[in-house]
Amino acid sequence: MKKAGIWSLPVLVAALGYLVDIYDLVLFGIFRIPSLQAIGLEGEALESVGHLLLNIQMIGMLVGGFFWGILGDKKGRLSVLFGSIVVYSIANILNAFVETETQYYFLRFFAGFGLAGELGAGITLVSEVLKKEDRGWGTTMVATIGVSGAVFAGFLAKYLDGTRTAFGYTLNWQTGYLIGGVLGLVLLLMRVGVFESGMFEVAKHRKNAMMGELKLLFGNKENLKKYLYCVLAGLPIWYGVGILVFFCPELGEEMGLVKKDIVTGTAVMYAYIGVTLGDFLSGLMSQLFKSRTKIIKLFILLTALAVAAYPFLGAISVTWLYVACLFVGGFSGYWAVIITTSAEQFGTNIRATVATTVPNLIRGSLTLITIVYVAFFQEVVGLQKVPAAMWTGVFVFIIALYAASKLKETFGKELDYLEE
Repeated sequence: MKKAGIWSLPVLVAALGYLVDIYDLVLFGIFRIPSLQAIGLEGEALESVGHLLLNIQMIGMLVGGFFWGILGDKKGRLSVLFGSIVVYSIANILNAFVETETQYYFLRFFAGFGLAGELGAGITLVSEVLKKEDRGWGTTMVATIGVSGAVFAGFLAKYLDGTRTAFGYTLNWQTGYLIGGVLGLVLLLMRVGVFESGMFEVAKHRKNAMMGELKLLFGNKENLKKYLYCVLAGLPIWYGVGILVFFCPELGEEMGLVKKDIVTGTAVMYAYIGVTLGDFLSGLMSQLFKSRTKIIKLFILLTALAVAAYPFLGAISVTWLYVACLFVGGFSGYWAVIITTSAEQFGTNIRATVATTVPNLIRGSLTLITIVYVAFFQEVVGLQKVPAAMWTGVFVFIIALYAASKLKETFGKELDYLEE
């Protein structure tokens, strides 16, 4: 069975696919305010509609995760890598021309739907085409290179502020969406030379192989429990980014800072510099210590400490608020390990479904986390935004630590088998 090296085209293509994925996910957080102002929204609507749009995008990723995951197990990993990027690219290019809230909702859903297949299919392919001793290095490269897409988006935000022009066009939030769509189309061309997973090709020809059947997950109690543990152990990742980073202007204002001095794009850039370093470090440690589960638990605890420090550091100055975002991002940077672990927990005939839906369920969980944060702790309990965010964190970390304690160790596990 053909095996690739950690510097091979499948690894590079998966990494760049994840870069585009992350670029788009943080792009809305960066351009939330100017893009919504451009379609006529002001005041509290910038926050409320912002929450709704983010949730709609996450719902799109949740739906897309199951669609692309099942397709990847039935038709192949490459079918997802090609199809998902086409949907995403078209949605993002059109997103540059929105004029109404309804159009924005529609296109954010389909951008999320398209992006949903990128990370899972890439991680599945890399896990199956590399030697088992190189798997962790390959997926670490994918995550580390991929999350730098947020740094790229944050860097671009400094130049796409509407004050500059190029070739007669104003460089603003619309340019950011157009760049995302074009990046996707370029990536599509790069994928032409990528080969399919040999492990998948062998599996699909086995007699009575049940490829991509959801009953292998939801009809099997043990598999369902493993699946849920993978999702729940990753909750702190998007809690930190989706609440503390994306909405740091509102949280910073409540901590006594001047809201207009807090730039969301800069906060996102700092956070994802941290995530990039965290993904590399967590992947490196999982290889050196030959354990996925120990590293997941360690990083959950470190993320909890960073969140606890957030209101104290953030209250000092805007610069220290950015530093707080850096720490939150850095210690929640265990994407590489949690997704690799998820892929390694299951057989070849359901692996793409798991690896594609787990990250999207983690991202989609932000919708429920936001409900806990806003509807429960703010509206029912009556807390202000900062303490509500902290108590939401307590809720998230308790669940994540329990789930991580139940995950089975998969370092060095042989992956060439089927779920019955």
